[in-house]
Amino acid sequence: MTDAPTRIDALTDGLDGRLADLRSLYEDLHAHPELSMQEHRTAGVVAERLRAQGYEVTEGVGGTGVVGVLANGAGPRVLLRADMDGLPLREDTGLPFASTVTAIGADGVEVPVMHGCGHDVHVTALLGATAQLAENRGAWSGTVLAVFQPAEETGEGAQAMIEDDLFARFGTPDVCLGQHVSSLPAGHAMLRPGPMMATADAVHIRLFGRGGHGSTPELTVDPVVMGASLVMRLQTIASREISSQDPVVVTVGSLVAGMKENIIPDDAVLKISVRTFDPTIRDQVMAAIERMARAEAAASGAPREPEFTYLHSLPLNANDVDGEARTRAALALGLGTGHVHEMPRPVSGSEDFGRFGAAAGCPSVFWFVGGYDPALFADILAGRASIMSLPEGVAYNHSPHFAPSAPGTLDGAVRAMLAAASEWLGS
Repeated sequence: MTDAPTRIDALTDGLDGRLADLRSLYEDLHAHPELSMQEHRTAGVVAERLRAQGYEVTEGVGGTGVVGVLANGAGPRVLLRADMDGLPLREDTGLPFASTVTAIGADGVEVPVMHGCGHDVHVTALLGATAQLAENRGAWSGTVLAVFQPAEETGEGAQAMIEDDLFARFGTPDVCLGQHVSSLPAGHAMLRPGPMMATADAVHIRLFGRGGHGSTPELTVDPVVMGASLVMRLQTIASREISSQDPVVVTVGSLVAGMKENIIPDDAVLKISVRTFDPTIRDQVMAAIERMARAEAAASGAPREPEFTYLHSLPLNANDVDGEARTRAALALGLGTGHVHEMPRPVSGSEDFGRFGAAAGCPSVFWFVGGYDPALFADILAGRASIMSLPEGVAYNHSPHFAPSAPGTLDGAVRAMLAAASEWLGS
């Protein structure tokens, strides 16, 4: 890496003059979020910009995905990824460019839509990085594979692109690089070797009862009581069946049953999110969920066994150990001393980014970048609080208040992506 500082400086040449345009782009994307697999407007913006930068562009990859390829002589093929979709969430940030968008979800229900996970930052930052790479080709060699992925939030986008012959059509990368904006100080990054983000499973359980009048519960089998009991029982999986050394999260995010206070319904539906970091532990947790649901149904005298529906399953997102060390050193050069932090433990959030590296058989490296005013992190930056803590006035991803729009956010995210890319591209 003897020439790394010079290469990073060369790649970021002209970035300051680009930031105003990137800020406008970010605000436009933030105001116009789109649900998973509906990212048509966003994909159009991405494709138009990539073509103007000189990339060979293919749209409609894996649904609404966009791939831009820039070949610049012999050298490594480096995949740079950004996800594009928003969330079914009503924004409450108070930003002048806040989203007021609504859309029809896959279930046919109209919902508000918000970029509550920062994918607007990801798209903007990657477009900033691709522009810098295109304009400073003398600083690198190889091929850039810019992947703008749909449907990260539903866990289907990366796999959809892979199954659409991503690597057969555009070449197998030598490394996959990705980043995610989070509740960190702008201009800073955080990563770790090995596991970064959890395996995530979504399970829906339908419990069957026997409905009737609320005044005669003895003539019914009440699925509301059955469901409530199961919710409490599921909390004992992490606390009583799994070692405290093995992190597990079991969350019942939805319990839906009945329409009226004096009618006992026929069924109840629980929607459950499971986060684990070890395949054996995952299997143990999933088996416990089924066992407990069947046991509650039997204890209640249910007329039939529960029905289980398994939705998306996101893989463990883990960093290649050697690749993480190389990328961390490059990030430190690009962002500055003291701006790259060791992540003390994996987070229980999940990502499908890891599917790209697994399918390509190459190293995969993922990191977090900041999106909030560094002044809010004074205690953390002074070492008085953990880098994983959440300061007052800072919202976390998926909150209606999540607003990674502080000055320096886009500059830091573009510089981080360019620094990482510079380490893996040829000179």
